[in-house]
This record gives sequence, C-alpha cells and structure tokens, in this order.
Amino acid sequence: MQNTAPVWSLVEGHRAEFEAFADRIWEMPELGFQEHRSAAEHTAMLRRHGFRVTEGVAGLPTAMIGEAGEEGPVIAILGEFDALPGLSNEAGVAEHRPIGGAGHACGHNLLGSASMLAAVAVKQWLEGQGIKGRVRYYGCPAEENGASKLFMVREGAFADVDIALSWHPAPFAAVNPANSLANVQIDFRFTGRASHAAASPHLGRSALDAVELMNVGVNYMREHMPSDARIHYALLDAGGIAPNVVQATAKVRYVIRARELPDLHPLIARVKKIAEGAALMTETSVAARTIAGMSNLLGNTPLEQALHANLERLGPPQWDAADQEFAAQIRATLRPEDIDGAFLRFGMKPDRGVALADRIVPLGARGNSGVGSTDVGDVSWVVPTAQIRGATYAIGTPGHSWQLTAQGKSGIAHKGMVHAAKILAATAVDALADPALIAAARLDHAARTADNPYVCPIDADVAPALEMALGG
Repeated sequence: MQNTAPVWSLVEGHRAEFEAFADRIWEMPELGFQEHRSAAEHTAMLRRHGFRVTEGVAGLPTAMIGEAGEEGPVIAILGEFDALPGLSNEAGVAEHRPIGGAGHACGHNLLGSASMLAAVAVKQWLEGQGIKGRVRYYGCPAEENGASKLFMVREGAFADVDIALSWHPAPFAAVNPANSLANVQIDFRFTGRASHAAASPHLGRSALDAVELMNVGVNYMREHMPSDARIHYALLDAGGIAPNVVQATAKVRYVIRARELPDLHPLIARVKKIAEGAALMTETSVAARTIAGMSNLLGNTPLEQALHANLERLGPPQWDAADQEFAAQIRATLRPEDIDGAFLRFGMKPDRGVALADRIVPLGARGNSGVGSTDVGDVSWVVPTAQIRGATYAIGTPGHSWQLTAQGKSGIAHKGMVHAAKILAATAVDALADPALIAAARLDHAARTADNPYVCPIDADVAPALEMALGG
C-alpha cells in the first residue's frame, strides 16, 4: 500500500472547485440520455484539467471519456450524472418544497463529481511520480433507466481497462457488496381494433384487455419463479381516455430481474409467452421491444480489500455542528423504520442516537436489504471492478426521495463526496504503483468468469433508447 497522503492532499487542493461543480450539476437535473448541459459541464471540466476527451462514446450523445497519462496500466473511474423525474426540492431545507421537474434524488451530482475529482488527483500524482500509467474518467449517462454502461461495454469502451473503480452516495462509508440483480426492460405494445363500445363492442378487439390479461398472467407466474427474482410493470399507454371506445392500442413496460445473469433469460422467455397468450385470448397482436438491460455485479476480493484498507486508514468523514443539526432536521421527517432499516441494510444494530456516519462498516458485513440493479454490473463482467458507498446524507434518508435531493448541496454532501474521492484516488494509486494488485484482481476476475463468461443481456441489434427519459 502506498503513502496516500500525497494523493489525498491533491484531492483536498481541488475541494472548493469540485464542491461548486457538484452544486452546478445539482442545479441542472436532467433525465437519462437528456443530460446535455451536465455532459457539457463534465467535458469542459475534463478539458480544463488537461484530459484528452472523447465525446459521444458508444454512440451516446451524453457519454464521454477523459484520459490522462501515457502507456502502462489503465485505471477507469466511473461517474454518473442523471437525475430522477418529479423529485425536485429546494436545497438545504428539511421540508418538502418542490421546485418543479426532476431532482438529484440519488446523489448522482455527487457521484460524477467525486469520480472526476479522484481522476484529477491521480492524473497529478502520475505527473509528479513519473510513473507510466493512465487514468480515465468515464462519464456514464442514464444509469437510472437507460443502462449506458451496458452499451459502452458492448461497443468495447472498456476493452483495454485493467481495473475499474466506482462509488455511490449512501448513509455509511463502506465497500459496496457485489450484490445486485440482472435485469432487462421490455416494452410490450398490443394492437387490436377500435369500435363503439356500446353500439358494436363485438367488432372491437381491445388492446387494453390484452395488457390487463398479461399483467394477471405475470402475477400468477410470481408463485412459480425463484424467490429472489423480481418483476415490475408500468402502464405507458392505456389506449386513450374515452371509456366508450374499445382501445385499439396499449403499451406496458416490464422490468424483469434475476439474481444471476444466466437465470434471467428463462424468465424473459416466460413473460413473452404470457404476452403472446394474452394476445391470443383477445385476438390482438403484440410486439416486444427490448429497451435496456443490466447484468448482476461480480465482486473482486483484492480490489475490495484495497478499498477497505484505505477506508480504514482515512476513517469516516468529519462532520461539524451544522452538519449534525441539518441531519437531525432531516431525520425528524423520517419514520423510525427508515432509520432502523438503514443500519440493518449495512448489517449493523440500529442506533437512533446517531444521525451521521461515525464508523466504517466492516468489510463483508451483510445486511438484510432488498436488492436493486446497476449497469456497473456489466462493467464488472469484463473488467475487475469494485465500488464503495460514500456517506453523503443523514442515516435513514430513503433513496429516491425529496429528502435526499434536499441534502444534495449541503455540507454533509460535500464532505462525503470529497471523502469518497480520496478513497478512489488512493486505491487507484495503489494499483498503479503495485502491479501485484492489478495481477491479483485479474486472477480473481478470471476465476469468477471461467465457467460462466459474459453474455450481454440484450440482443446485439438493440439500440439505446435515447428518447426514453424515465427514472426508475
């Protein structure tokens, strides 16, 4: 392990600059694949710090890569910057005050900012050490519902990367367990025949009936699928608002999730059969369009140990009295089960007297949380990858909530963001200075994929749904 003080000092030297940068991204919340202003800010900041910038990566207008250094190992640091619909809130207040439109209710304004801050510090460290190596910042749009990383992986954007590091805002500082679900998103559009619902209902063929029958069929399927699989749906088009018309079209979007990537494809086939059955029963037709997909996360023990060692060396973020006061105000808006649940999700005994993270979560701690999905999973199948959680908000704050948006420009958010950047930068430096760490990470990755190589969860002809600006 390297002396991390120099790279931590480099991170500190850019603290004010990147706190202001994260606040600017917070102020321009944009949905997936629509983050044009945010992407422009990220591109400009990379160029300001001397990175070689590639825009439009994998055909995604808001994706970019910034690279610095020459030859040697390639360290990727992943960033995101998309927001969520309908979750705006005034900053710095502990009450629900929407200001209209989208909001950074998952902290991605901080995620991209800390990752780029870490990349800037590693770039300067490389220049000072004269070590051969490259650091790349990957600006990845549409994590919430567009799965940009999957398309970046599919187009070879990670083909020469040695290791990848990432992080995510959270109530605690911890190594992120490799625990996520593979998923795929599919739109099912049913087409029938319109008619007058009173005068000639027998001439109509209802697409809405088909959607409803499909939903009933999938609900019956839930008893007969693995207990850790998940299926969700949302009605995108009910065929109109006139009840006296037999609806000729209707569309429903499904998210199908499974614990492991190989288990996902049989579930997809079963859901498609149910859709075909619903069409058969209603004498309609159905067309399925895959929107996006994500693989489950693969862990990497050497990288996780390296990240945790740096977390232990740095300790938790140091909060001041203003941070504690604001956290207490936010907690007054939460339910006791929100607060207890946050501790339990990180494998710790609940302590309602603690409002902000005062400890590093032990490595390997296993909580009782439900499991979501992330497109970091696809990166982890092709590159040794590890992540941390960074303490950036009051314990108990629900993800995707107005309370999280309200904390996005606070001192809590800033301190946690810089703290995460230090861990990412220190671990990148460890890998660049010690080839043994990269070699161990590669061996671990090879062992995990030897009997089960990566298979992209979507077909090769599926294009990114750039028009899909929906959160999830």
